[in-house]
Amino acid sequence: MTWLRHKTHDVPWLPGEKRQVWSVEARVEFEAQGEPVKVSLAVPQTQTRFERLAEYTASPGYGLAFVENGRERRAEWSIRNADGPQTLYYRLDLLVDPSLTVADTAPPLEAPSNLFDDSPHATSALHMLDSAVERSADNFTLARELILEFNLQKQSAGFLEQRQARSRWLKQLLNYAQVPAREVKVLTLEDGRRRQRLQTYLQVFQGERYQLFDPRSGRVGLSPNQVMWEYRSGSVLELIGGSQSDVSFSIINQEIPVSQGLEKEGDHFSLLEFSIHSLPVEEQALFKGILLVPVGVLVVVLMRVLVGLRTSGTFMPVLIALSFIQTSLLTGLAGFLLIVGVGLVIRSYLSHLSLLLVARISAVIISVIAMVAVFTVIAYELGLNEGMKITLFPMIILSWTIERMSILWEEEGPHEVFVQGGGSLLVALIAYLLMTNDIVRHLTFNFIGLQLVFMALVLLLGGYTGYRLLELRRFSVLGKGD
Repeated sequence: MTWLRHKTHDVPWLPGEKRQVWSVEARVEFEAQGEPVKVSLAVPQTQTRFERLAEYTASPGYGLAFVENGRERRAEWSIRNADGPQTLYYRLDLLVDPSLTVADTAPPLEAPSNLFDDSPHATSALHMLDSAVERSADNFTLARELILEFNLQKQSAGFLEQRQARSRWLKQLLNYAQVPAREVKVLTLEDGRRRQRLQTYLQVFQGERYQLFDPRSGRVGLSPNQVMWEYRSGSVLELIGGSQSDVSFSIINQEIPVSQGLEKEGDHFSLLEFSIHSLPVEEQALFKGILLVPVGVLVVVLMRVLVGLRTSGTFMPVLIALSFIQTSLLTGLAGFLLIVGVGLVIRSYLSHLSLLLVARISAVIISVIAMVAVFTVIAYELGLNEGMKITLFPMIILSWTIERMSILWEEEGPHEVFVQGGGSLLVALIAYLLMTNDIVRHLTFNFIGLQLVFMALVLLLGGYTGYRLLELRRFSVLGKGD
């Protein structure tokens, strides 16, 4: 099966041999009200660094049209009658081309808003604009200094943001100073990310050139994995005939042959039919993580059956490795040791209360949640942003780890706790390194037949009855006798 996918679909054995394609799926949800419905979603065009390769929609019963107005492009769905929860999908494949440059034109200057009257808001905003103008030399430096002014005068900025968003104030102030600017919606591309949201940036023009500014930090430009989704100062989503509308984005990264991708441009892109790639992107992103679990399971079987390492719980190391993937290794390792260490102290106190099992486990779970909250707040106050990732740890797994180690401490003593705890962390570390390896991730996601190979290896190891590697220490006495 794996060989067939490589030969038939030309899926590469190794990552990096082909061109990079980001598949982005927009999921539109709303509540229809039993009347005609019209939905309009802004969709991106080919732009600098990203070429629009293909697009698809999934909207049973709905009419669909793509409407272009100059550089603005929108997908419009319509239906005569709909009632209840509705979900529409729009998927876009973007081919990464670092050499691609697309010119853009400056938007017309917006007429002075009625916000710039004699109100306290106008006075405060124009005062910041005057200060920024004095320190600027051109349009770009004016935008930079204006954002800096908002960050320095936090009290005035907070007062203005009570009326409208900071990016809107920045755009209007720049237009007031005769600088073409507009708000754009930017999507950050992260492999396997689900429910991603758009961020608002500021696009400032000077002649035919433009620069993008983060209205919060003032950072100039986009990172290589950021794409402009809406850049005509329009709305991202418009809905008629419904309520409670929402749009979220799921993203996965793929490698495809350049020639095949270009040939299919404009067609329905069916690169990997009859495979996991035919699923919606959100489900693909979910499977991208799930398909790594057998890799961790195989590591556990190898280390327990052949090496003889003892672990706390049969597959607990796999769950710990999955947690490390979410939190990053160092943060996860420090958080795990900290929470489990404090948790064991609390659990030793609970054992003196002679509680029933369910009540004891419940108390441990509540204690773990409280510890995570406290450590997160401490990390935030100390400015350790990485420490806040500790919230990604699964609470139930931590609680059961504490419970198992506590029971082990009472029955076998602290030495066995350190042996099994250390064994679990070592196996989790090896599993983490394999599960985050680009080649392993590429192979497991693109060649689902490898799951059968993992199954075969596990079955083979299941029949092993010989000595384990660590058991060979028993024979060291024979060597000393010689």
